[in-house]
Amino acid sequence: MQFTVTDDDTALALGSGDIPVLGTPRLVAWLEAATVAEAAPRLAPGQTTVGAAIRVRHRRPTPVGGTVDVFASLTTDGDRLTFDVSAVDGDGHYVADGEIDRVVVDRAAFGAAS
Repeated sequence: MQFTVTDDDTALALGSGDIPVLGTPRLVAWLEAATVAEAAPRLAPGQTTVGAAIRVRHRRPTPVGGTVDVFASLTTDGDRLTFDVSAVDGDGHYVADGEIDRVVVDRAAFGAAS
């Protein structure tokens, strides 16, 4: 998945900092989107995944207009899915890396719990 950093994606806009570069909350959301897409083909009808843990290192800034490619690779399968995640900017520099865990749940039962 590839994203282009906009003013709305900055730390300044998201309240996670005071400079106009890619904010960590948006980066994590993009990484999570990659894990959702990677998990989808493995799910049975009626199942979905929910986030359970995030361990991400945001390593370098990306300015507005910069591109970021995000990747997720499943490393542990079962009811709890663990993904290695990474993000690379348009110049080939690592922006982030880490792991994200998601848990497989029954969509209807999970929604009813709220």
